Amino acid sequence: MHRATLFFAVCCAAAASSAHADGLTLSSPTLHDGGMLPITQVYDGFGCHGGNRSPALRWTAGPQGTKAYALTVYDPDAPTGSGWWHWVVIDLPAPVRELPAGAGIADTHLPAGARMLRNDFGTAAFGGACPPAGDPAHRYQFTLYALDAALSLPADASPALAGFMIHAHTLTSARLTVRYGR
Repeated sequence: MHRATLFFAVCCAAAASSAHADGLTLSSPTLHDGGMLPITQVYDGFGCHGGNRSPALRWTAGPQGTKAYALTVYDPDAPTGSGWWHWVVIDLPAPVRELPAGAGIADTHLPAGARMLRNDFGTAAFGGACPPAGDPAHRYQFTLYALDAALSLPADASPALAGFMIHAHTLTSARLTVRYGR
C-alpha cells in the first residue's frame, strides 16, 4: 500500500472513531441535521437565486489538545467527479465556539486569526448551494474539525490541499448534513 493511502486510512479511521467519543458537536439555530437548506444559504448566481449567506453555527469544545478548528462545507453529490467545496475556514482559534450568520461574507466577519480559503466558485467566501436543476436533492456537509495545530496555509491554497492538511491534524470532527434541490 502506498504511504499516502496508508496515512489517510489510519488518519481518517482514527478521526471517525473518535468523533463520537470526544463529544464534539456542531449545531445551528437554522439548520437541522437531515433537514432542508433554507433559501438564505442558496447561491445567487449560475441560475440559482438565494441569499448566499453562511448560517450561524455553534459547537462544543474539542478534546484536550485542540489548538484550532477548521470548518468546511462540501457537496459530495456535485456532478464533478470530486464534489464541490462551498466554504473552507481554517485557523479558527481554540476558544471560539460559534460563527454568526453572514460570517462567510468577508474575512472581517471571522474571529481574529481565522481565514477563508477559496472555494470551488473561486472566491475566499461562503458559496451557497446551487445544484443543477432537476438533480435529486444534494447533501451539504458542514464539518467542523478540532485540530492539534493551526494550519497557516497560503492564501491561494486549494480546498484539496486544505483537506489534506486538515485530515493530517484532526483530533475529532462533527458534521451537520442538510439537503437542497431545485
